[in-house]
Amino acid sequence: MIISIKKIINNVEVPRYATEGSAGFDLKAMRIIALYSGTKKIDLAEKMNKTISEGKITLRPNERALFGTGLAFEIPEGFQIEIRDKSGISLKEGLKVFNAPGTIDSDYRGEVGVILYNSTPYLSTVNLGEYIAQGVVTPYFKVDFVEAVKTSSTERGSGGYGSTGLE
Repeated sequence: MIISIKKIINNVEVPRYATEGSAGFDLKAMRIIALYSGTKKIDLAEKMNKTISEGKITLRPNERALFGTGLAFEIPEGFQIEIRDKSGISLKEGLKVFNAPGTIDSDYRGEVGVILYNSTPYLSTVNLGEYIAQGVVTPYFKVDFVEAVKTSSTERGSGGYGSTGLE
């Protein structure tokens, strides 16, 4: 399968798989689009001047930032790209893809963004150009939904939220 990629930022590299057996391709933080703390959007003016001059941004505990990857993808119908954590950055830095797995739909043509969340009680720095997430191309299925008065019975029934493994 071939996926066409448009560079939104000139110096961004086309993604690649790190090894022959890699399921995911790496994505880099190329720019910061938005920054939030709790439900409050933070003014980027002051932070952006520092980010541009130093090429990095520091996230405080519980802050999350939307990073632009500088790439737009033309994904074939019937497929999606899932945005997932990179295990190393999650383990070493405590940075998580906040909505993992994030979904890039086949009809979306804008810049792919990655929401990173600082899950630690410490400051965490992200360097622009650093690998921050991975994308995995996966198929999806469309279904028809039909309203029903009741659903069929199973042994589990409506038990959920720990009903199959917690006593």
